[in-house]
Amino acid sequence: MLKISELRLHDVINVIDGKRLGMIRDIDIDVENGRVKAIILPGSNRMFNFLAKNEEVVVPWENIVKIGVDVILVELASINQPQAR
Repeated sequence: MLKISELRLHDVINVIDGKRLGMIRDIDIDVENGRVKAIILPGSNRMFNFLAKNEEVVVPWENIVKIGVDVILVELASINQPQAR
């Protein structure tokens, strides 16, 4: 079994382009069904990030390919448009 606190320590890697997307910032949970709907990652790092909107990349649970010992492999065709929360 994997705890959410442990899951947040994993690097997230996109298998399509091999890029490191960062570490999990938050997790979207369906409380009624007790299932994880998505993991939420920080958006792209920009200079003067404190002036930028709080952008995030939402990875639906279906796009998670594999959860390993220290990495999470995801399949994201396009992450050019982060979502604001």
